[in-house]
Amino acid sequence: MKPIGIIHSPYKNRGTAPYQGYKSEEISQIEVFREFEEGLKDIEGFSHIIVIYWFHKSQGYHLLVKTPWDESLHGLFTTRSPHRPCPLGLTVVELISREKNILMVKGLDAIDGTPLLDIKPYITEVDKRSVVKPGWLEGKLGKERN
Repeated sequence: MKPIGIIHSPYKNRGTAPYQGYKSEEISQIEVFREFEEGLKDIEGFSHIIVIYWFHKSQGYHLLVKTPWDESLHGLFTTRSPHRPCPLGLTVVELISREKNILMVKGLDAIDGTPLLDIKPYITEVDKRSVVKPGWLEGKLGKERN
């Protein structure tokens, strides 16, 4: 995979980044490399975008993991752990503004220097689902362990 940019965020390491970006009011910059800037044409019309990135500091993984929401072990693929066989991150963020090849966004949980792999528009009619099941997270969201 070839990165198309780099993420600049206030989070210098995983310990300072939020478990999930949607809770954060922090503003991050997504720098799209100049060679891909033309691909941002019309992005300003979207309130939210999907950001796909590489957890470049992730090392190793376990197929059973504990999460901030539960003491029990859960299958890796039922969690959002950054430690994965193919460590990809995916987050829906609010697009605040664009200045040439720089996007200002809110709600990103990536650490500073994270390679950007792709951007897609969030389209409510396509991406939103009206009936969903949260699996083992039922009743646990918003109740993270310290």
